[in-house]
Amino acid sequence: MFTGIIEEVGTLSRIIRKGENAELQINCSLILEDVRVGDSIAVDGVCLTVTKNNGNSFIADVSYETISKTTLSSLKNNDKVNLERALTLNSRLGGHLVLGHVDCVGFVKQIKPRGESIELSIGGFDPIKQYIAKKGSIAINGISLTVADLVEEYFTVAVIPHTFEVTTLKYKKPGDRINLEVDVIARYVERLLQNRENNNRLEKMLIGYEW
Repeated sequence: MFTGIIEEVGTLSRIIRKGENAELQINCSLILEDVRVGDSIAVDGVCLTVTKNNGNSFIADVSYETISKTTLSSLKNNDKVNLERALTLNSRLGGHLVLGHVDCVGFVKQIKPRGESIELSIGGFDPIKQYIAKKGSIAINGISLTVADLVEEYFTVAVIPHTFEVTTLKYKKPGDRINLEVDVIARYVERLLQNRENNNRLEKMLIGYEW
């Protein structure tokens, strides 16, 4: 589990295809101070398991499922990626609860300055539209952000200059694909409502049944 607060921007130094799977090597420094084999690291919002810590880089395996459902499939050598270590019990939860399980891949529709902030418009989110709410939380490439506005074709987020500069958002341009993960609370609410609806339907059936 993660918070969506990016700790470091790393650089993909090597990608090895292994049939439908792949192995990534990512150069970084800060996050490797206490990382051990088996630990989880969010790479552009995708939860990966460290298989080797080289001191100035780490290696992680990527399954065919993850490759097919995220932007990791389009990574190239020297691409920049957002990195965050897994949440610990004594960490401050500065963002929101992020699982590192990407729900869909959207795209950057527009980037424009709004005062001192930068506004990003995000399209291609139809599969998760029902989970997105104005002023709700959304993870974009692992970054915890707040939905500023929501219309039929896109939603917007306001990014403060600090977040823009210390994440890969500053490298993005219109048309670039991005990983999206909805707030997990929205999923639980949906599940609870579904269970209530099913229970109500069952209750009506039992009431009308002639014993």
